Amino acid sequence: MTITGEREAFERRIDQLYHSHSGWLRGWLRRRLDCSHSAEDLTQDTFMRLLTARDRGGVLAVREPRAYLSTVAGRLLVNHYRRLSLERTYKETLALLPPEQAPSPEWRLALLETLQEVDALLDRLPEQVRTAFLLSQLEGLTYAAIAEHLAVSERTVKRYMARALEECILLMD
Repeated sequence: MTITGEREAFERRIDQLYHSHSGWLRGWLRRRLDCSHSAEDLTQDTFMRLLTARDRGGVLAVREPRAYLSTVAGRLLVNHYRRLSLERTYKETLALLPPEQAPSPEWRLALLETLQEVDALLDRLPEQVRTAFLLSQLEGLTYAAIAEHLAVSERTVKRYMARALEECILLMD
């Protein structure tokens, strides 16, 4: 099959999945979110995730579409709740500031977007790498202390930190 043929088969499969299961998925999400607008958004995000999937063969080979869609949507749902929690914490923190120190609405939006990007970046990191990075950056622990905490060598902590910092640099590009 040619690349064009593969692309057409993939797009037909996504179209088929959308027409056959989007209503079901929207209802599944609505029951979990109790909000039809958010359910609609996450339904669209789920299909966008499928359209931009790197493993197109995996999408083409789906045998249980609803299980597959609920898995993809479930991950998006976790991200949705994490983003809401982050926004709530951010707003609560801002509310504690004296009015003269409160940032402008534009600055608040920029800060929130940055926090969401950092959160997404940390979510992509393996757990040990993320933990090492957070212990270093938020707790100020030395590599030796982090190594002891994680029960790994200091050299491993250095590799973890290099990986985390590399991801940070990629985020800035």
